[in-house]
Amino acid sequence: MQLDQIAVAPDGTHHLFEGRALYACRYAGVLKFHPPGLAAVRDDSGGYHITLDGREAYQRRFKRAFGFYGNRAAVTDQSGWFHILANGESSYPERYAWCGNYHQERVPVRDQAGRYFHLKFDGCPAYKRTFRYAGDYREGVASVRDADGLCLHIDLAGEPVHGCRYLDLDVFHKEFARARDEKGWFHIRRDGAPAYPARFKEIEPFYNGQAHARTLTGHWVVIAESGAATHEVF
Repeated sequence: MQLDQIAVAPDGTHHLFEGRALYACRYAGVLKFHPPGLAAVRDDSGGYHITLDGREAYQRRFKRAFGFYGNRAAVTDQSGWFHILANGESSYPERYAWCGNYHQERVPVRDQAGRYFHLKFDGCPAYKRTFRYAGDYREGVASVRDADGLCLHIDLAGEPVHGCRYLDLDVFHKEFARARDEKGWFHIRRDGAPAYPARFKEIEPFYNGQAHARTLTGHWVVIAESGAATHEVF
């Protein structure tokens, strides 16, 4: 049985495999199964994780529990937000105002002062800087919002990937990332420079060489990697 073959039931109370209930128990809510074969659930006792047979993976309870990523799951209780291991034990002693999920052995957190940064697997900060906001890593790069309100890309060590900063900035999807300046939305390349001169009200990431975009005049079009419209949607 592959974990991606297990689905959440339409009513959100249990899991299904090949259209049949995976176990007899029912919960107030469940999330998807993730390696190492655990799913976050909630009932009257709180949030926790279950195994494939619907049994609790440990006795500990939390206000909320989320899925495992990198064999660590974000949870929150009266002490704050943190990550746990598969046996329910805390993976580090610190507590935060919020925690994300691990990707590429890094996870964004927000401390009690409202500062964002990333942790490593051992729970130690991945670098010394802090930001107004920090997102997930993808392809070795994360988008963060600095103290001046502008966004930049950082590498796994917290160092800027390029010298460009923008009003809004997404992570890279293959060779391009969405960005916004005073003129509108567009795509940038790995060096941080705009991929083309055009600007849009809205754009999506490139998908097989094309992206869905809304022009400054309100028309929806499909654009090529050159920024030129190749098809008008409406």
